[in-house]
Amino acid sequence: MDYLTKILNATVYEVAEETPLDEASALSARYSCRFLLKREDLQSVHSYKIRGAYNKMSQLPRSALEKGVLAASAGNHAQGVALSAKKLGVKATIVMPVTTPEIKINAVKAHGAKIVLHGDGYSDCAEEAARIVRETGVTFIPPYDDPDVIAGQGTVAKEILEQAGRSLDAVFVPVGGGGLAAGVSVYVKSVRPWVKVYGVEPEDSDCMYRSLKAGRRVEIENPGLFADGVCVKKPGEETFRLCRENLDGIVRVSTAETCAAIKDIFEATRAVCEPAGALALAAAKKTAKKGETYACVISGANMNFDRIRFVSELTELGEGREAVFDCAIPERPGSFSRFVAKLGRRSVTEFNYRMGEGVLAHVFVGVSVKDVADRKALQREFRAAGFHCIDLTDNALAKEHVRYMVGGRSAAITNEVVYTFEFPERPGALMDFLSVIAGRWNVSLFHYRNHGADHGKVLAGFQVAKNERPEFEKALAEIGYVCEDVTRNPAYKYFLGPARAGAVRPR
Repeated sequence: MDYLTKILNATVYEVAEETPLDEASALSARYSCRFLLKREDLQSVHSYKIRGAYNKMSQLPRSALEKGVLAASAGNHAQGVALSAKKLGVKATIVMPVTTPEIKINAVKAHGAKIVLHGDGYSDCAEEAARIVRETGVTFIPPYDDPDVIAGQGTVAKEILEQAGRSLDAVFVPVGGGGLAAGVSVYVKSVRPWVKVYGVEPEDSDCMYRSLKAGRRVEIENPGLFADGVCVKKPGEETFRLCRENLDGIVRVSTAETCAAIKDIFEATRAVCEPAGALALAAAKKTAKKGETYACVISGANMNFDRIRFVSELTELGEGREAVFDCAIPERPGSFSRFVAKLGRRSVTEFNYRMGEGVLAHVFVGVSVKDVADRKALQREFRAAGFHCIDLTDNALAKEHVRYMVGGRSAAITNEVVYTFEFPERPGALMDFLSVIAGRWNVSLFHYRNHGADHGKVLAGFQVAKNERPEFEKALAEIGYVCEDVTRNPAYKYFLGPARAGAVRPR
């Protein structure tokens, strides 16, 4: 009851907004349930953290504020403290990890706070902040392990229950140190105890999950950095107590599942949230049951633009709509086109091949599929056609590294010419291309990756004897794709071109 009173009397609305609870309609239809998105990304600092920070600071005596305030944060709490300090007219210093996205650093600076970069995560920052407090006497503003901060975050739950009405089955909340999960769960269980509340953590940053399982606070050495907003080594003491009493469980999600949820949120709202902000929806999708209604807290939208490229790469895998295979085909003319023919009119997302010196060539291929069953069916089709085929869809090494490293140089390659092409992004474009080229000239190199543009960029090599060059160029003109001869390009020459014994690069 103490927390319920604190939440009901929180002062957050002097700086925070009551954010909407929007339904992701298309996603709801796909899963036959309702996904409601609590849009904390629409706060002025693009995160719910302003609630707890201001609620804490507004209740401090003026004497404590005049000493200046200090916070340790991966970014969102930092912005909340910086804006609150500006509102209250006091000085703020923020200790942030060196891994913090630039967008968050710039946002904190914009509110006039001083920044100290230290360590790789929150725990490192907390140690440095404690040292500064000891030496200077400034007032520390905790990011999560404080009753007033927890109460401020709990106002999110108050709004959810008012907006969702009685037809709510569960609330999903991202968990780092546990302030939001503690505040939301204690309010929901006080007001509507039959509504489930689940915390959500990344698989590689799951200190609360491990702590609840062990029955005590557990520290992890190297939490994953992708979802930097929840990168915490050890949950708070008070947040752990409240989560143990009130959470119905913790759901862990993979990086690929998080990326897929970022895409879902974008398609529903046209907003790009940060990885931590997508955790709740990723978990709700993972555990969804037909006919139920889920509220998912979209906790923040402070992500560096260049990280979107990585998110896009993993999204299809996270949705189970891309399969990745290693297929071995005979190293002889015609095998390549026979292999591609088995793909039919499927959309190829990636194709990596380089002629080798053995009797078999390994092709790294990505293909759009409907679901896991479709993926397994395609693998069986490859094997039935006589192609050795290994499913690498769930292989982390293949997804994160090998797919970018397929290829190299081979002494077995002769008379190679290399071209770049622009393919129209439509099913069957590759087969149309090979129907004219393959079988007449051996394909010695092929690289393609779908990046979502109208035209895909392809790098392809062919073994073409000098006396056949005019006929080859005529065939290219017949295809009509935009192309360019890059056989003399130094990048090809020194990294992909035919190996020569004793060859060295010129100085």
